[in-house]
Amino acid sequence: MYEVFLERRAERDLRQLSAKDFQRVISHIKTLAENPRPSGCRKITGSKSDWRIRVGDYRIIYEIELDQKIKQAVQTWRRRNCERARVW
Repeated sequence: MYEVFLERRAERDLRQLSAKDFQRVISHIKTLAENPRPSGCRKITGSKSDWRIRVGDYRIIYEIELDQKIKQAVQTWRRRNCERARVW
């Protein structure tokens, strides 16, 4: 099992979601504690330990620290905003 921590920025992003989207994104974040690399996850190019998963119209960006068994959800981006911010 991994520990999952939310950064303040991720918490702020989650508060802005509708109740339906919030539940869907939170359930995926919780499953990251059991499986750090679920099907459909992708490593972010050019980073050492950053990964992303797609949840509907949103992307969850997270970091895995294997030696410490910690996962940190960095951000939750709406997919159309990812391209502007160059986060894939």
